[in-house]
Amino acid sequence: MLSMKEMVKNNKQVTFIFFKEGELWYRTEDGFEFPVPVADVGNATMMAQDKALLFMRYIRKHITMLEHARSEASAMV
Repeated sequence: MLSMKEMVKNNKQVTFIFFKEGELWYRTEDGFEFPVPVADVGNATMMAQDKALLFMRYIRKHITMLEHARSEASAMV
């Protein structure tokens, strides 16, 4: 998996892919998918495509969640 820095550098973009269970799901140009909770959006305008840099918080949060899940799964084995 690429680092967050690699996913957002050089003005890379994210693209909206779907909405499910209160979350807007986006995909980086590198193929990493992550959710943005609608509750966090407030009255912001969410674009179909936007700068990945603006989504660093959500990318970081999802990377952390995935790493935690992997460590828990490997501990169970």
